[in-house]
Amino acid sequence: MAGLKQEIAQQRPFASLEEETLLNLLRTSDCLQRAFHRATRDWGVTSTQYNVLRILRGAQPHGLTCSAIGERMIAAEPDITRLLARLKKLNLIRQKRDRHDRRVLWTQIAEAGLELLRQMDPVIERIPRNLLGHMRRADLTEFIRLLELARQQSQEDPARAIGGQDQAG
Repeated sequence: MAGLKQEIAQQRPFASLEEETLLNLLRTSDCLQRAFHRATRDWGVTSTQYNVLRILRGAQPHGLTCSAIGERMIAAEPDITRLLARLKKLNLIRQKRDRHDRRVLWTQIAEAGLELLRQMDPVIERIPRNLLGHMRRADLTEFIRLLELARQQSQEDPARAIGGQDQAG
């Protein structure tokens, strides 16, 4: 199996083990995202739009506000409003103003969105096993633990995570 240096044709050594780890994580994330995107595009939606539809299906019957949808997204989406507008144009969601606060817009999944998810579910449910089924259960459990540990630093202190205070390792 080729390592990251070979995959990206890097000649020089990585600056640190942390750099090599981060680049491996980013490269792996991109590979998995592209595979997932290929599976969703056959239905005319992006993986991000699919994520919103799943979130809204889980929030039935009340729906969610834009900010609540954004908080539940797997990957941050800078323009939820535009994303929802595209889903509305496809008739996959419906929106209505809050009766008590007209500034608040509630979004619910439409019947067409539910039908689309019913069609997609059998295929989408196989993707994790197809992509990660070659790994042992113990490895997957440890991988989850390590990913959560890595994510913790950026969530607790984002400025430090990118600001560059060195930590002993």
